[in-house]
Amino acid sequence: MPSPHLEIQLSLEAGDWPDEDSLGLAADKALGCAARYIHEKSGQAFPPEPVEVSLLFTDDASMQVINAEWRDQDKPTNVLSFPAWPIKPGDKPGPMLGDIILASQTVRREAVEMGKPFDDHLTHLLVHGFLHLFGYDHMQDEQAAVMEGLETGILAELGVSDPYGQDEPI
Repeated sequence: MPSPHLEIQLSLEAGDWPDEDSLGLAADKALGCAARYIHEKSGQAFPPEPVEVSLLFTDDASMQVINAEWRDQDKPTNVLSFPAWPIKPGDKPGPMLGDIILASQTVRREAVEMGKPFDDHLTHLLVHGFLHLFGYDHMQDEQAAVMEGLETGILAELGVSDPYGQDEPI
């Protein structure tokens, strides 16, 4: 089973985000750890060539338009994921994994409301969006338990507290 290798394409479109270099470092760290974790702990297959992930950092106004068009929800949200191809957890992805879009005002507001550092919340949402690209979901309790378990494990390896509880990193 080949080790996961990601190629991250990052676009900073709008919003009050850190600079592109800082976002790139955060994304490399979070998504790299997530890829290794699901590869090692869940047996997630990866092709030998790099898998491309596209990240778009935007604002709430743009996110609201996207959310209305694709999900019929006329409001901003924190993160949206669009897999390039339908995939089930464990299936080997193609060369393009998909797109993750994040909205700055919502991410910042949620971090303040939860009393969490912005960087920790951003890391959580990057991991959350990444898992969606591999077919993980949280619409049913059983699916949510699996996805949240992976998120918690990945975040613990990154030194980020459990976003679903009050536990400190393991």
